[in-house]
Amino acid sequence: MPANNKQGYKWRLVIEGPPDPVTNVRTQIPRVRDTIAEVKKACQEEYDRLAGGINVKKAKKVTVSEAAAEWRKKYIKTIDKDATLAIRDKSIKIINRYIGKLPIATLTKKQYQGMLDTMATVGYKVKDKENPGQFVYKPYAVNSIKTTHTAAGMILEWAVKEGLRKDDPSEGAVIKEKALTVEEIEEEDLEASYLERHELESFLNAVVNHGLERDLETFYFLAFTGLRSGELCALKWADINFDTTMIRVTKTLYSPNNNMKNYELTPPKTTGSIRSLNLDLAIINLLKSYQEQQTGIHEKYKAQFDDHHSKNFVLCRPNGYPYNPTNVLNRMDRILEYTNITKHATPHIFRHTHISMLAEAGVDIANIMKRVGHDDAKTTTKIYLHVTNKMKQDDANKVNIQYGDLLKLK
Repeated sequence: MPANNKQGYKWRLVIEGPPDPVTNVRTQIPRVRDTIAEVKKACQEEYDRLAGGINVKKAKKVTVSEAAAEWRKKYIKTIDKDATLAIRDKSIKIINRYIGKLPIATLTKKQYQGMLDTMATVGYKVKDKENPGQFVYKPYAVNSIKTTHTAAGMILEWAVKEGLRKDDPSEGAVIKEKALTVEEIEEEDLEASYLERHELESFLNAVVNHGLERDLETFYFLAFTGLRSGELCALKWADINFDTTMIRVTKTLYSPNNNMKNYELTPPKTTGSIRSLNLDLAIINLLKSYQEQQTGIHEKYKAQFDDHHSKNFVLCRPNGYPYNPTNVLNRMDRILEYTNITKHATPHIFRHTHISMLAEAGVDIANIMKRVGHDDAKTTTKIYLHVTNKMKQDDANKVNIQYGDLLKLK
C-alpha cells in the first residue's frame, strides 16, 4: 500500500485470529509495517496474545461487580490514604449499579458508554423535596462521572492483565459535558449559593443568642475566612500567628466513620488550597479568649484522666481529639432552626458567602481566589460577577435617589 516513507509503500497483512474464547465470534488481525517480516511478526504476536491471554473458564463466570471486588483487594495494598479508598468505593457502587451484573469478559464499548451517558442524563434517584414520599432522578455531576470513569478504567485494565478479557472497553469513551443554554445561565440562582448580608446577620445573631459551646468561634471563623469545614477542623494553634494576625492552611481533616479517634490529616483539596491569609482583629481577639478557656478545660481533663490527645487542635473536645466536619454540619442545622433562612445551607455556603463579602468590599478576583484557595476560577468568577453586577445596579438606584428629579425628561 502507498505510504510516505523512503520506499514509498508499506505492507498490510490481515490474518485469521483465534475466535473469541467467550463469544466464539470470528476475529481478524490487521497490521501495517514497512517490511513483510515486520508485518508477519506483528500479526503473530497479536495472535499469540489473543490465543493465550484469556482465562476462558474464569472469564465466563466473573461479573463486573466481582472483578471490581477482586481489584479492590489489590488496590488497597497500593495506597495509604483512607480518603482515596473512600472515593474509589463510591465509584465502585456506581459502576455496580449500572453494569455490575454483566460478565466482565463480554462488556462492550457500547454498554460502557451507555453507563456514562445514563449517569449524565438520568442519574440517580433522590427524594422529591416538594412531594414527600415521591422520588425524582438527578444527573451526576461531571466530576463524579470522571471519577467513576477513572476507577472503571483501573478495574478493566486489571481485568486485561488477569486474563479476564482481551481489551479495555473504557478506552475512547466520551464524557459529555452539558453545555448551558443562555436561558439556563440567566435562570441560575447564584444567590442561593451564598448568604446575603441580612441572612448572615440573622445566622450570626442566632449563634450569639442560641449557640452552644464553640459555635461562636466556629461560625464566625468560617464566615470571615472562607475555610472549608475540614480545613477548620484540622487547624492547630501553631497555624495561627497572633502577632501577624495570619493563619496558614496546610491540611484538612478526614474522618470516614465520624469517630473522634479515627481521623486522618491529609493535604488540602488542591495545591492552591495551601495558603496563608490574614484575620480580622475581632476574630483574633475571639480566638485568644477561646484559647484561654480551652487551656483551662484541658488542664482539668488531664488532672482526672491520662488519655489526653495533646495535638493542639483549635476545635477539639476536652480530651484533645478534634471535632469533624459532620459535627460542624449538625451544629449548623441546629442554628438554622432559629433563623428564617430558607436556602439549602451547609458549612460550604460560608465559602461562597466570604467570596461575596470580598467582592462587595472591592477585593479583586485574583486575591479572592488566593484567599479561599480556589484553583478553578469558575465558581469564584460566577459569584464575583453576580455580586459586582448587582452593586452596579444598586449604584444606579442610588444616583436615581439623589438626582431623580433631573431624570424627569419633558
